[in-house]
Amino acid sequence: MMKTKILIVDDEKDIVEFIQYNLEQEGFQVIKAYNGKEAIERIKEKPDLVVLDVMMPGLDGYEVCKKIRTKEKYKNIPILFLTAKISEQDEVHGLDIGADDYIAKPVSIKKLIARVKSNLRQRDINNNEEINRVIVAGPIKIDKDEYVIFLNKDKLVFPRKEFELISFLAERAGKVVTREKILNTIWGEDVFVGDRTIDVHIRKIREKLNNHSYLIETVKGVGYRFKSDETSM
Repeated sequence: MMKTKILIVDDEKDIVEFIQYNLEQEGFQVIKAYNGKEAIERIKEKPDLVVLDVMMPGLDGYEVCKKIRTKEKYKNIPILFLTAKISEQDEVHGLDIGADDYIAKPVSIKKLIARVKSNLRQRDINNNEEINRVIVAGPIKIDKDEYVIFLNKDKLVFPRKEFELISFLAERAGKVVTREKILNTIWGEDVFVGDRTIDVHIRKIREKLNNHSYLIETVKGVGYRFKSDETSM
């Protein structure tokens, strides 16, 4: 049986070696890169997940993430930023450009491994899901195979987490989805994500929906509801 392969990218070799040792103890195979250019080369080995630093000389982590996400064949590889850049703006930017998780340094190795496993589980759920590959809800059409969303005839571009979130809500159009359910499904039960993260993603989705932002309704104290044709009337 092939081992799950993790790519670690960080210009601090001691950090790479520390993470490598602990991941290997958990049964993972580790490949390494010490700068952005190396990371772009090593991604060709198709790791199952990437742990990526932001602040690296030359090509930084944000640029690496964006380059990876431009390639269709790498779109389902989870990317976890592990970085000392911990402001809300940094986190939102990282998630916006396609990262699946954003983890602040320093972090306990147990917590990092839990986040790695959680993101791998979510990837498997997404990859194994066979039903409802095309979702139509009001003026929205979501093609989960092509990873595209159409609002009427306009094609909209959503980063991965936003795509997963709007798809999750649209699949349940007309039903209230609790914040807890959103967190556990989109980010995983083992990942600590605050309410702020959901709010940021909902705000970004509404901005892209523009005049149709009303389709995502806030149910105060509970969660959100994607308005079906019936609830929109």
